[in-house]
Amino acid sequence: MLKVKDVMTTSVTTIDGNATIATAMELLKSKGLRCLIVEPRDHNDAYGVLSETDIVYEVLAYDKNPNNIRVHEIMTKPCIVLNPDLALKYAARLFANTKIRRAPVIKDKLLGVVSVTDIIRKYEF
Repeated sequence: MLKVKDVMTTSVTTIDGNATIATAMELLKSKGLRCLIVEPRDHNDAYGVLSETDIVYEVLAYDKNPNNIRVHEIMTKPCIVLNPDLALKYAARLFANTKIRRAPVIKDKLLGVVSVTDIIRKYEF
């Protein structure tokens, strides 16, 4: 049975919550990504997620200046996280029930990210 750790992407790009949306947009574009994981402020804080959809819906659609908005203002936090040992079918069910498209994989620390695309590409029928 496939688990989250078997399909996750392990090279994860993170960003500080105080960075500007303009900086986040450049990072997304330069690395060809669809989301960034927002680093916790300290060990008691939760991770966040900033997606390209967040940027389009919250900034660009309203013609806001991405240089004047910080990541923490529009990110999703706390975000749904996955345990690396979770069976892939349960991760797929969680995605379906919550309508999310990607989630960080965390067990004591950030290990990777899983997306709906990862699940589709690797799912065993």
